[in-house]
Amino acid sequence: MERIKVCELLNKDAGIEVQVKGWVRTKRGNKNIAFVALNDGSTVNNIQIVFDMNNFTEDQLKDVTTGACICVEGSLVASVGSGQKVEIHAGSLLVYGTASPETYPLQKKGHSLEFLREIGHLRPRTNTFGCVLRIRHAMAFAIHKFFNDKGFFYLHTPLITASDAEGAGAMFQVTTLDLNNVPKSADGKVDYSSDFFGKATNLTVSGQLEGELGALALGQIYTFGPTFRAENSNTPRHLSEFWMIEPEMAFYEIKDNMDLAEEFIKYLVQYALDNCADDLKFLNDMFDKELIERLRSVVDTQFVRLPYTEGVEILMKSGQKFEYPVSWGTDLQSEHERYLVEKHFKKPVILTDYPKDIKAFYMKQNDDGRTVRAMDVLFPKIGEIIGGSQREESLEKLESRIKELNMGTESLWWYIDTRRFGSAPHSGFGLGFERLLLFVTGMANIRDVIPFPRSPKNAEF
Repeated sequence: MERIKVCELLNKDAGIEVQVKGWVRTKRGNKNIAFVALNDGSTVNNIQIVFDMNNFTEDQLKDVTTGACICVEGSLVASVGSGQKVEIHAGSLLVYGTASPETYPLQKKGHSLEFLREIGHLRPRTNTFGCVLRIRHAMAFAIHKFFNDKGFFYLHTPLITASDAEGAGAMFQVTTLDLNNVPKSADGKVDYSSDFFGKATNLTVSGQLEGELGALALGQIYTFGPTFRAENSNTPRHLSEFWMIEPEMAFYEIKDNMDLAEEFIKYLVQYALDNCADDLKFLNDMFDKELIERLRSVVDTQFVRLPYTEGVEILMKSGQKFEYPVSWGTDLQSEHERYLVEKHFKKPVILTDYPKDIKAFYMKQNDDGRTVRAMDVLFPKIGEIIGGSQREESLEKLESRIKELNMGTESLWWYIDTRRFGSAPHSGFGLGFERLLLFVTGMANIRDVIPFPRSPKNAEF
């Protein structure tokens, strides 16, 4: 007999013989009958298994405890209880793996998320993280489907790089040098000539620069992969290893870029509503009573498009006391972004035309000489969820900006070269996958939407 997943069993009609395998969530009963709730990870819902103690001994069921892994064969019958359409009347039992009630840490419900982070090897077995991980899968699939259906090409950009796309410098170094005997040059600097790549290299903070190369050859590409930042940040919004989706499109002006970003994120939210209903309902009921309503409102709402200058004026006239003061030329903080979205407009906002001094070197400069064609998509509860821009296609302006910022051109010669040979208008943006998942799941801490979070002093699992 072949195993049937719980998600499929719950939708089948009674009257068939079935085999199910999974982990015990609860066990209750008396000397005459035992009820076991079984879950195999395919759904947040359990299937109830009924053991008639006239057919089983107590010794046979002694190892069927919370956390144990079992295989049951039996009859799928109509359930007399509420909450499920069908249940299984057990005919045979096989225990694959036991879980001692004295040591298995998931004995009771209601564990805090902080506690579950300490047992990261087991937290995927909880209802909460089962929901999060299934939604994470659905969103990853939807991302690929969206871009594939629109004719984009999936480009694999390198994880090891010699360039810093953001110019921030907070990067993890990659080296094969002996750290106990690092070679030095005459001026006392590290001599990388004997290192694996012969130069200083790091884990990437973004696939964007390489993505632009793909767009200027294939027209429309997207990247989707891990990125790394060595910031010593322990906030609920930061990870040291996280995933980014970065489309780059030739011949896209800033308006085209904004249109795509809005269409993209609405598609993903709608996909979650259509395909993750049970998981979203659980998270809505347990963590965020407004989650589903908020998701629906994003899909049904036209995003506000607001120049940075007007946004700053709104914030300065708001009468709101912010922790960080607002003035033209300052980078907006999450509290400012959320005020615009949650209190002033009460809908998502795309903020545009930022001061060039607070944005990256590759953004196209506006004619005013002060601002660039940047765009940030701001969401409720999150703040910035997408950041992007029209890219600077002018060789002269790009080189001037790099020189103005005192950035070295040695590691960026190939990027600059694309403006020398067949340069074209092009745009792109980046969506932090975990930021998206924070919004879609209603979770409050970014470490709870990635299977194995990496953050300062945390690389345990």
